[in-house]
Amino acid sequence: MRLAYRPSPNHEDRRGQPVSMLVLHYTGMESGLAAVDWLANPASRVSAHYTIDEDGTVYIQVPEDRRAWHAGVSSWRGVTDVNSASIGIELVNPGHEFGYRPFPEAQMDALIELARGIVGRHPIPPRNIVGHSDVAPGRKQDPGELFDWRRLAEAGLGLWPEEGWDGNHAPLEPGDAGEAVRGYQALLAAWGYGLAETGVFDAETEAVTLAFQRRFRPQDLSGHADAQTQGLLLALLGMVGAQA
Repeated sequence: MRLAYRPSPNHEDRRGQPVSMLVLHYTGMESGLAAVDWLANPASRVSAHYTIDEDGTVYIQVPEDRRAWHAGVSSWRGVTDVNSASIGIELVNPGHEFGYRPFPEAQMDALIELARGIVGRHPIPPRNIVGHSDVAPGRKQDPGELFDWRRLAEAGLGLWPEEGWDGNHAPLEPGDAGEAVRGYQALLAAWGYGLAETGVFDAETEAVTLAFQRRFRPQDLSGHADAQTQGLLLALLGMVGAQA
């Protein structure tokens, strides 16, 4: 792992919260150098603990014991100050605005090595290794559907459901209402999303469903909760039944 130092001044105390999450982002800028510089610019008011370039270079930007400014307004498993509870890693990628593309092998290898070290230093459970779109589904879509979450899980970082079909659940879509929708919302909240159980498949539920699909069912970015999507969610909840 090639290390480089590009310190950012954009950090502060963790406000008494221990590190319990790892949040992955993409930079969403036209070049890696521009992204690293922006994250180190005091005028940007944003930062991350690490930025990983496409060639695998890891830029150290904020000390792990400090609160970086990467998640914004966000929530995961009841924690609403995600910045205070997380380590943030930016992956250089132009993102959906500038020509979204797969994440190179060198970048993924560096991420796995770096993330293994982080979870070795902090009590981060697998279900708390998340994307920016997980903690802020209404605002963000990174690292997106081209990120290889399955490979990360196979490396012992995060979770991946192998089976998701469940024909007992009727498809749900925007505009639906009733107890089936309420139950589906409860399952999404149990997994970690900050979603209210309104009983209405509203815009927020659609955004959360799309965030879930970007991560676990990237071949279907419909935002509709078909039986396969609901089955994957149930499979994940089964995997964490005995975990923190």
